[in-house]
Amino acid sequence: MTSRLVEYFNKQPRLGSLSTSSREGKVNVAMFGSARMTDEKTVVIGLGNNRSLQYLSENPHAVYMIVEPGKSLSEWKGIRVYLEVKEIARSGPVLEELKNQIAKVSGKEGAAMMSAVVTFRVVEVRPLIDTGQGWEKTI
Repeated sequence: MTSRLVEYFNKQPRLGSLSTSSREGKVNVAMFGSARMTDEKTVVIGLGNNRSLQYLSENPHAVYMIVEPGKSLSEWKGIRVYLEVKEIARSGPVLEELKNQIAKVSGKEGAAMMSAVVTFRVVEVRPLIDTGQGWEKTI
């Protein structure tokens, strides 16, 4: 994977969907703009005390999907980034740093909502619509 992936993933403004599932297979999808790729193999996201955090605590597998509409369907861009939880930090310096960053952008109320920082390992990257072209041609 390349630095081009990191640049595309972190482009702002951006919303992406984080899909998770519970131990029992119940599915959840939530929208986030705060996911950040720190390098080609690592994604970090701050979560409140929500269903996404609950499900990731039960099942470490997830996918983050970014979709960019185009003028026609053939011009749509996007990727699916398959993830596996490396760590869930519910306290400590990583969470405090995230809260400080969020407070600068969203205020103290937004920062107070953060319950954890989840660090993921990137398992696989696939194009939004996979016709065998590889993800590099879809961003």
